Amino acid sequence: MNFSTNVSEDLHFSLNPSEIPVQVMEDTYKFPDRVRLPRSLFASLQDGRSAVRLAITILDIGPGRVFKGSQLSLENEGRVLNNRLVGLSVGRMRVTGLAEPLEITFSHQRQPPNMTLTCVFWDVTKGSTGDWSSEGCTTELGAKGTLCRCDHLTFFALLLRPILDKVTVQALTTISQAGCGSSMIFLVFTVVFYTVLRFSRKRFKSEDAPKIHMALSISLFLLNLTFFINVGRGPNGSSIACWAQGAIFHYFLLCVFTWMVLEALHLYMLVIRVFNTYFRHYFLKLSLVGWGLPAVMVIGTGSANSYGLYTIRDKENRTTLELCWFHEKTGVSALYFTVHGYFLITFLFSIVVLGLVAWKIFSLSTAKASNEQQQTWKGVLTVLGLSSLVGMTWGLAILTPLGLSTVYIFALFNSFQGVFMFCWFIVLYFPSQGTESSSGTVRMEQTHTVSHE
Repeated sequence: MNFSTNVSEDLHFSLNPSEIPVQVMEDTYKFPDRVRLPRSLFASLQDGRSAVRLAITILDIGPGRVFKGSQLSLENEGRVLNNRLVGLSVGRMRVTGLAEPLEITFSHQRQPPNMTLTCVFWDVTKGSTGDWSSEGCTTELGAKGTLCRCDHLTFFALLLRPILDKVTVQALTTISQAGCGSSMIFLVFTVVFYTVLRFSRKRFKSEDAPKIHMALSISLFLLNLTFFINVGRGPNGSSIACWAQGAIFHYFLLCVFTWMVLEALHLYMLVIRVFNTYFRHYFLKLSLVGWGLPAVMVIGTGSANSYGLYTIRDKENRTTLELCWFHEKTGVSALYFTVHGYFLITFLFSIVVLGLVAWKIFSLSTAKASNEQQQTWKGVLTVLGLSSLVGMTWGLAILTPLGLSTVYIFALFNSFQGVFMFCWFIVLYFPSQGTESSSGTVRMEQTHTVSHE
C-alpha cells in the first residue's frame, strides 16, 4: 500500500488474522486487533519522497523453529501468544528511533496470574539466528488486550511466559537454600553466643531484649529448617504427611511474623514510650503470644482442611513447583487471610515503629551535634540493624509484582535475615562493659531491658 508522507492524521489498520490488513477508522470495539501509525512517522520519511510503500504482514509461526529463539526454549516454557506475528516495514528502509511510538493492540483472554505478557520484536542482531527483544518497546496490560508501543518497525509479537518458569524456580531455590543455610549457621552461632553471655554476665539473665532476640532466632531457624525439608524433599509420602508438613511450615512462618512484631513492640516500649513500661511476667506474656497465637491460627486453618499439595503450573499445565503448603483448591482464602493479611498487619505496625525510632535517633544525633556526620552514620547503621529484627526484608515481598528482578532481590535479602541478625547481636552485646556503644538506641537496649518477671 502506498501512502503520502504528508498525511494529516494518524493511520489505523485492522489486524484480523483471517483477513488482509486494511485501513480503518479508529474504532476500539469493532477492531480489537489493530495498529496505529503516527503521522510523525511518515513526516520523518519525507526526505524528498512524496509517498512510501507500507507493508503490514500477519504471520502464523506455528510449531516450527522459525522465530523461536532462546527465550522460547522448552526450559523457559515461553511461547508467542496465538503464534501470531505482526510485521511492519516501509520499503527497504530501516526505521528506528521514532519520536512518537507506533501502537499495536493484541486482543486475548485473561491470562493466569502466574503468566506474564511482554511486547517483543525479532532482533536479527542477537545470536547467530536472531532472538526476541523488548528494547524500545513498552507493555500496557489490559483485561481483554495488551497495548504495545515501540519506537521502530520490524516483526512484533506478544511473548507469554510463566513468571516462575523452571529456570527461574531453580535459580530462586538455589539462592534461597544458600541464604537459608547460611542463616541457620549464623543463628546457631547467635544462640551459642547468647548462652555464653548468660553464664558470663549475671545481669544478662534478667534482660528481656536478648530473650526476645533468641525467640525470634529460634523461630527463624526452625522456619529455615522446615523450608529445606519442604523444598528439598517435595510432597513425598501420604496426603496426611503433606498436610502435617504444610501445617508445620505455616506455624513457624507465623511465629516469625509474630516475634518480629513483638520485637517492634518492645522497641516501642524502650525508645518511644520509655516510662510506665513495667509489666509483671513480661517475657512470659510475650511468649504466650509469640508461640500461642500462631498455634491457634494453624489449628483453625487445619480444621478447615486448608493444607495440602500446592502446585504452580504454566500455561501449558506443566508443573514448575510442588510443595506441601496450602491446598490450591480449598486453602486459597486461608492463605490470603492468615499469611498475606497477617503479614501486612504486622509489617505496617513494624514500619511505623521503626520510623518513629529512626526519627528519635536522628533527633538525638542532631541535638548532640559534636560530630554530626559520625552520629548520622551511626544512626543509619542502627536503623539498618533494627530493621533486620522487625522484618523489613520481608517487606520486599510487596515489590515482587513489579518484576522478576524484585523477586530475586526479595529471595536474596530475606533468606540472609539470620546473618543480619547475628551481625546486629554481635554489635549490640559484644563490646565490653567499659566500651561506649555505637548509638543511643544500643545503650537503651543494654540498660533499660531489665526483666519484669
